[in-house]
Amino acid sequence: MVTDDTFRTAALALSGVSEAAHFDRRAYRRRKIFATLAADGRTANLLLPAECQSDLIDQFPHLLRRVPNKWGDRGWTTMELATAQTDDMRFLLHLAFEAGA
Repeated sequence: MVTDDTFRTAALALSGVSEAAHFDRRAYRRRKIFATLAADGRTANLLLPAECQSDLIDQFPHLLRRVPNKWGDRGWTTMELATAQTDDMRFLLHLAFEAGA
């Protein structure tokens, strides 16, 4: 299980990343936002490469779901932190970081 603190630490460990408020969430950005963390710490939204989103959801069905609106069409995907393993979270966070470069 990944906690919100584990997610935050992993996001901020990426090169050049800053954290700021974004509506009711915490946002992580380098040049643009690539991840957000829900206020309750239960989920994170990741900007995954849109062309890989379906395959990643198929690979991690217990962990990922497409954001159900136009943002989902752009690759935004919700990750359930309680079901995430640390290595999987880091892998997906890094994909989002690269997509948001």
